[in-house]
Amino acid sequence: MSIQIAPSILSADYANLESELHRITEADWVHVDVMDNHFVPNLTWGLPVVERIAQVSPLPLDTHLMIDNADRWAPQYAEAGSHSVTFHAEATQAPVRLARELRRQGARAGIALRPATGIEPYLDLLPEFDMVLIMTVEPGFGGQSFIESMVHKIRRTRAAIDANQLDVWVQVDGGISEKTIDQAADAGANVFVAGSAVFNAEDIPAQITTLRSLAQDHYCAHSSRPSAGHNEPHPPHHVK
Repeated sequence: MSIQIAPSILSADYANLESELHRITEADWVHVDVMDNHFVPNLTWGLPVVERIAQVSPLPLDTHLMIDNADRWAPQYAEAGSHSVTFHAEATQAPVRLARELRRQGARAGIALRPATGIEPYLDLLPEFDMVLIMTVEPGFGGQSFIESMVHKIRRTRAAIDANQLDVWVQVDGGISEKTIDQAADAGANVFVAGSAVFNAEDIPAQITTLRSLAQDHYCAHSSRPSAGHNEPHPPHHVK
């Protein structure tokens, strides 16, 4: 299972977004945070902008929906061109039905958990998802500090996935940097969202390489999971 880096454009220069996308081509995904100012106290962009980003991005879109009524809106983000769509457990009434609809449309289906939401109610549903996103900050704003107590949730999630021999990625989002990525990787995360740690770096390609190397070293050294290099992510099939 490969280590994957997904820079969050929440920390990019919005006035030059297309050029910012081409600064992160060493990464695996473009992480797009969609916020509605209801589920979280912040407002970013919606469907038209995400659709346009998908058209010009050199990397596949990893869209994280921090919005109410995910059951209604999430499939439209798959249709808009997102290769992976993650919705919050707290914002859906029918997570399994929604995940199956996203997969039907050709997108990977992810479920996200806020820091106070436990993984235990979702363990039996893990086969329905392609990814579990463990929020390591309270969602809504970039630049927050990593919540170290979330390491235990990451570890429990990875243990359940491995025990059932599932091909489910574990993503972490919030406060990921050179100082924290080792903790998350050691616990079993393999997909890392980094915003300011990437876009504020003087040499972005080198920073992405550094983060990947740090994560790989700890993911492999402290687990029985096999090593893997920089692999291009493969969605189930092409998203229009």
